[in-house]
Amino acid sequence: MTLAKICGLTTPETLTVALDAGAAFVGLVAFGKSPRNLAPEHARRLLDQTGMAGDRRAKVVVVTVDPDDALLDALSRNVAPDFIQLHGRETPERAAEVRQRTGAGIIKCLPVSDPDDMRPVADWAGVADHLMFDARTPADATLPGGMGLSFDWTLLAELKLERPWFLAGGLNPANVAEAVRLSGAPMVDVSSGVERAPGVKEPALIRAFLQAVGTLPGKQSS
Repeated sequence: MTLAKICGLTTPETLTVALDAGAAFVGLVAFGKSPRNLAPEHARRLLDQTGMAGDRRAKVVVVTVDPDDALLDALSRNVAPDFIQLHGRETPERAAEVRQRTGAGIIKCLPVSDPDDMRPVADWAGVADHLMFDARTPADATLPGGMGLSFDWTLLAELKLERPWFLAGGLNPANVAEAVRLSGAPMVDVSSGVERAPGVKEPALIRAFLQAVGTLPGKQSS
């Protein structure tokens, strides 16, 4: 089946809804400019409140943007994430350092607006556990993602990777099925598409998104 990540969760209620509705990955944001930002200590409290600290019913992903070592160490101590998502200008070399320092897997997000944006894919072979393809944000944007923007999903239709990859950017309960059909994505990521306001998740939209994903046939990367 197609797997889904609900990103930018900030409350016990919405994290529990995502888990109960079948999310395979749950995302916590560690980036100060984001309305979804959680300090490492707050992220730990959230996991404790939902029982995720000791029983991980889904993979925990922490989203970062060019994280420094101090943040990585704090995330390791407080969250022990299954994956660190790199959403900035990180290089493959820096990603390898992040993996070694934290012991977490790596999800690298690549911004996409046209076919030329697919060129870096080869640089990440054997470095990232999963790639994520998200809509490129405007040059003057303060956030690298989570803005509800999308791109031409057919740019990914012929993508052949050894590991499953994520489609992100502008997804919501109404369009995720079409997005998967056009892109062939084996995994999808949503944040603003299940919110009623920036940073405020709507439980009914989380359920609707995961219900829509649950009806999709599985996609296999090759």
